[in-house]
Amino acid sequence: MNTLDNNALFRRVEPYELIFCQRLNRLVHHRGVRPFFAAVSRLGDGVLWYCLMGFLPLLYGSAAWELSLRMALTGAAGVALYKVLKTRLIRSRPFEAHSEIVLGTAPLDRYSFPSGHTLHAVSFTLLIVAYYPVWAWVLIPFTAMVALSRVILGLHYPTDVLAGGAMGALLALIALRF
Repeated sequence: MNTLDNNALFRRVEPYELIFCQRLNRLVHHRGVRPFFAAVSRLGDGVLWYCLMGFLPLLYGSAAWELSLRMALTGAAGVALYKVLKTRLIRSRPFEAHSEIVLGTAPLDRYSFPSGHTLHAVSFTLLIVAYYPVWAWVLIPFTAMVALSRVILGLHYPTDVLAGGAMGALLALIALRF
């Protein structure tokens, strides 16, 4: 599939997604919403995950180093995967393609599909919860907020987030098998 085919595919689904994007993006106009989701998004940039990679071995001892290594390898694989896809599929971000979508925070890169934030949040959450289920109560809601923040802030379409989540889940399952 070439870039032209990809753009045609994205154009077919965009009208359905745009309504959802607009509704969620309107939330940035409510007091406190933009800074809250911008902070969630910033933590999802990697800050929280890198801290956890270092903190878990301190908390759980040497057994957690295996988890930290799996997280690091999964994170590297995730970056490689989404960078290849973003540069091949070339989907503009909602705030660039639609003037009615307000940019809530600066993007880290140029293209929209897939959501790297969601990919990593899902993969890291699944890995951590597989080792230490007690973390589910905080990481699952945080991951949902990261995914939601990407649409609210005008950075991604819902299919970007869903695809990122699916890829993250697949990477975590692969990492847990090896």
